[in-house]
Amino acid sequence: MITGGTGSVGLVLAHALLSTKAKEICLFGNDENGLFEAKSMFGENPRLKYAFGDVRDVSSVESAIEDADIVFHGAALKHLNFCEENPYEAISTNVIGTQNVINSCKKFGARKFIYVSTDKAVNPSSTMGATKLLGEKLTIDAGTRARGGVLACVRFGNILGSRGSVLRIFERSVLAKKPLTVTNSEMTRFVMLPSEAHKVLLHAAGSAGQAEIVVLKMRALRIGDLAEVCRDYFAEKAGISPSQIKVNVVGSKPGEKMHEELMTFSESERATESGEFFVIPRDNSGKVGKKVARKSYSSDMTSLLSKEEILELLKELDSEAAGAPTAN
Repeated sequence: MITGGTGSVGLVLAHALLSTKAKEICLFGNDENGLFEAKSMFGENPRLKYAFGDVRDVSSVESAIEDADIVFHGAALKHLNFCEENPYEAISTNVIGTQNVINSCKKFGARKFIYVSTDKAVNPSSTMGATKLLGEKLTIDAGTRARGGVLACVRFGNILGSRGSVLRIFERSVLAKKPLTVTNSEMTRFVMLPSEAHKVLLHAAGSAGQAEIVVLKMRALRIGDLAEVCRDYFAEKAGISPSQIKVNVVGSKPGEKMHEELMTFSESERATESGEFFVIPRDNSGKVGKKVARKSYSSDMTSLLSKEEILELLKELDSEAAGAPTAN
């Protein structure tokens, strides 16, 4: 079962799960039109089920989760500004909704619960980040007291090309021949492709231990560089002169960080490396592995992608999109 199943991550994950031996994949969400469009995209596949409901509503969650073995919890309010302006709504969905899903997993004996978090949960400065941190805390707490199934977290960076992502905002601005706006050109962010998002989720579903946080080793870039590359790339594809499109710096918004972090200093003290991933156990009794360097993993303290590398990333994203499911 995938909560937030009609979101960008949910759809990419469902597409990936269809290539596994999963007997049934349930997309759960409160977006009626999104569920309808998802069914149109995937067609009449007997392995796919669609459940309309809201994580705030216990009865709808229990109805959908009753037979689930593995639950990926991606449902959340993610837009920073909306959460800042509507903190109660953010808490209701991101905190209370998460507890509802956890309780339902425990009640019906799900084997694994994977909570989808974000780097904004690390030393949060925004309502959205704070609520996602609380979701992590609820998951880890439930995991430490679990008698049966495993409860673990994954932390994402910014998923390029996802619905509502800055990449899509830049693209729409270019096509409308409007200026691209950035809050600060020197701002840095961790980024990942949709394929990397489902990779870390499937890895966590198969390998994450009780109350662990799994983090992909992500690339980072400067927002000003991303804006300039997007302007040139999308303008060229649309036959528009890049010189027609300006990049305006408008100043930071409330709750917005200059740089994001993958883990805190204290987390790095107990974290280990496992191939492409960092694994953060709840305490020092976790898996034995190569210890990471003791430091804070911030997006401004890693090697930033060059403009040429960002361009290659956009081309790779286009290649992935070409292989995604399309409407019948």
